[in-house]
Amino acid sequence: MPLYEYRCTSCKKRVTILTLRAGEAIDEVCDRCGARSLERMMSRFAMGRSEESRLESLADPSHLSGLDENDPASVARWMKKMSREMGDEIGGESEIEEMADEMASGSFADDTGGDDGGGAD
Repeated sequence: MPLYEYRCTSCKKRVTILTLRAGEAIDEVCDRCGARSLERMMSRFAMGRSEESRLESLADPSHLSGLDENDPASVARWMKKMSREMGDEIGGESEIEEMADEMASGSFADDTGGDDGGGAD
């Protein structure tokens, strides 16, 4: 369903009009002031990205500029960003979000299996 954006020449507000079909006649009326003098604007659009494009973006060193591996909050922000970029490919979103929040709060425990192999027998 196409969205068309206009600027009202009377009140200067942006007006968005939703249509069911691209060829449908549009009643160009400002929903704020009721004026019929609207100028069509160039709308923003979204473009899907391939997995290769997403991985190239993550490999860009400029995306690591704010990462401080010694700061759990910084690592948590980076993990959330990577999770959003990769979707569910690196684990469930809620798991990543939960782990990142734990790291940011400083309550993340390193669970390496518990027993280090040593002990008194």
